[in-house]
Amino acid sequence: MLVDINGDPLTIKKLDSNQTEENSQVAMLLKQYAEHPTQGLTPAKLASLLKEAEEGNLAAMADLAKDIEDKDGHISCELGKRRRAILGFEWSIKPPRNASKDEQRDADMLADILDDATWFYDFLFDLTDAMLKGFSANELKWDYVEKQQIVTGYTYRDQNIFKTHPDDFNRIVLNDNTNEGEALNPFGWALHIHKSKSGYVHRTGLLSVLAWPFLFKNYSVRDLAEFLEIYGLPVRVGKYPSGASDAEKATLLRAVMAIGHNAGGIIPKGMEIDFQSAANGQADPFESMIRWCELTQSKVILGGTLTSQADGKTSTNALGNVHQEVKEDITLSDLHQLEQTISRDLLLPLYALNGKSYNGSSRRLPRFEFDTSTSDEMRDFAPPLKDLVSTGMQIPQSWVHERLNIPEAKDGEAVLALPTNTPQAALSTAIAALSTEHIDRDNQTALDEALNAITNGDMRDEYKATLQPLLNKLNQSSDLAAIELAELYPTLDQDALTELLTRLFFVSELWGTVNE
Repeated sequence: MLVDINGDPLTIKKLDSNQTEENSQVAMLLKQYAEHPTQGLTPAKLASLLKEAEEGNLAAMADLAKDIEDKDGHISCELGKRRRAILGFEWSIKPPRNASKDEQRDADMLADILDDATWFYDFLFDLTDAMLKGFSANELKWDYVEKQQIVTGYTYRDQNIFKTHPDDFNRIVLNDNTNEGEALNPFGWALHIHKSKSGYVHRTGLLSVLAWPFLFKNYSVRDLAEFLEIYGLPVRVGKYPSGASDAEKATLLRAVMAIGHNAGGIIPKGMEIDFQSAANGQADPFESMIRWCELTQSKVILGGTLTSQADGKTSTNALGNVHQEVKEDITLSDLHQLEQTISRDLLLPLYALNGKSYNGSSRRLPRFEFDTSTSDEMRDFAPPLKDLVSTGMQIPQSWVHERLNIPEAKDGEAVLALPTNTPQAALSTAIAALSTEHIDRDNQTALDEALNAITNGDMRDEYKATLQPLLNKLNQSSDLAAIELAELYPTLDQDALTELLTRLFFVSELWGTVNE
């Protein structure tokens, strides 16, 4: 028996059917043009739209979100950064813990299906539309291919064809003009509800927060445009004689309005146009208000401002790094929410219909995971791990592989290993020899071989001609070695000099330790 993620029984309808187009009421909504509620948007109108969303009408809020994305370049840019950040992460399908061979084979099967899906990255991007609008609904397309029921694509559905159930504000249904709406078909949808805030669906997205600074910014942009239109222009006052007719007054008015732009005009004799002082004022108040709105929008979307804009006063590199860390935390939260949706709405149907290990329960469901590890994390993780192992702590290799997202080698698979005929291997042997309390004949031989490897045998040819004279001079006198090094310095680049000094100091210390 098929069950959903919560274990409730499911009745699967025809997978090849299209629910939205089969329902004539919903299909009619698909053909309607979107409203544009930002035209003449006022605080009262915005409050009314928010109230309608609370009552279950999501269409007005969806149209408002689309208008905001189209009209506000700053919101569109910042939101695009956050949405596209998830596309750069690798992903994998992980089997359940202590997986059997069948469960591992099913996880590999699901990974192969998604690897072959050319639509998958577009699908990920469309899911992130929920960041602004609260939810993103994508209707899945199924087909029977090579004895498997697989998802062959999807169709993004606009939020204005949905509503919330009157008895459950967290349940999204199709708006078919009935009170309760039509429930979404099981296995037919990938419905991502993005929780940027806690609460019901209508307020989980960023729209209810961004709508207010968008409104205030619109007022300031409009006022700034009016200010720029009249700034620097003199005030024109037309004077007409008593007894002038309406036609003469209209002629004078047209001349007054046109003379500022055309720098010339004609008026009837006996009428006058006086030019008063030019309009005075500053654009700073309008720009300050616009800047405040955009800074607020950046904080809401990215958690900070220095990853997108800096004021040139308080912005520092350290503070910018802090803001970048906050942005990375937000990205991790977005990734984890997407993982849950993909595992529930995409992997579960594929696993239930095709998995050999599926037993009617979703408890052992393979899970979708993004690879969030970085090279910096691996670099910072390795030294402490080495210290812990050296103190005797028993750390399972499987835990390290999982933490660093490095797959474990299969039977007979080639693995990386340190070469045994390098100077590094010789140095390791020498250090091991020095760590003993007494240097016996065998250890002394190992030290000699290590020194020979450093100074002669395994040294790279390009350094042999340079390092050997230094060692010879060092055996004679440290002053002579310093003079030799000073003469060589102008001919060496920084990296070459660093490596040369490192080898020289180590050989000196090692030789001194052995012969003390």
